[in-house]
Amino acid sequence: MADGFRVDLPALTKASEGVNDTITAMAKKRVHDIDCPADGFGHDRLASTVAEFCERWDLGVTNLTEDGQEIAGRLAHCVQVYRQTDEAVRSHFEGIVQRTAGDDPAAQ
Repeated sequence: MADGFRVDLPALTKASEGVNDTITAMAKKRVHDIDCPADGFGHDRLASTVAEFCERWDLGVTNLTEDGQEIAGRLAHCVQVYRQTDEAVRSHFEGIVQRTAGDDPAAQ
């Protein structure tokens, strides 16, 4: 492989989609759905502990989801910018190659 910089756009796209798929899957089964009525535990203190754990877990999942959305958005934006830049460079070089008159820009 030649020295230089290379970006694997399909891999970035797949990473963004993977993060979004995970967020979608997490939204289908919320943490608060795991909690059950206190009498289902048979012990008030255990029920309270589980409820507190689920509240903290739900907050953590919410924070992770927000971070994941930010990551997926940034990855998708990077792909878009790289593609726009590639297209602009391609168009520029096509213009140089198709130029039929004037000085050769490479001869300077």
